[in-house]
Amino acid sequence: MRTISKKTQYCLRAMYALTRHYGKGPTLISKLSNEESIPLQFLEQILLHLKRSGLIESKKGKGGGYSLVRPPNEVTIGSVIRIAEGPLAPLPCASDTAFRKCDECEDVRTCGTRFVMRQVRDATAKILDNTTLEQVCKYMDSQKSAPGAATPDELMYYI
Repeated sequence: MRTISKKTQYCLRAMYALTRHYGKGPTLISKLSNEESIPLQFLEQILLHLKRSGLIESKKGKGGGYSLVRPPNEVTIGSVIRIAEGPLAPLPCASDTAFRKCDECEDVRTCGTRFVMRQVRDATAKILDNTTLEQVCKYMDSQKSAPGAATPDELMYYI
């Protein structure tokens, strides 16, 4: 199965850090790098990509840094992953936004693999598009204060 890249993992961690700093003004890239243990040069590239995509903004000079453009309860994990990775579908023929017939497929209408991968894509999208940065950060905070606690209901999904 497809796994998310290290770039996407760093991207999500940077967004979680910006969520924790939301409403406190811009955060320096060096602070984000230290807090999340993301190599500075890699983080610069990630933040530039997120900025171009409209998820974050930057301010130069004294008091400058990076911050979220929208509140954390309005930014979904699915939107961040799509910006970092592209479509969620495990196969191009299962994608809503980047459909492409697989080279070895004879008929996409009757392809059993496409049928199953569409279900995988839909279930994945349902979870990722209904989970916000705010929810994930609240979950992480709850785990720090009560290790081993049950997963909050707002992060439980049944497929």
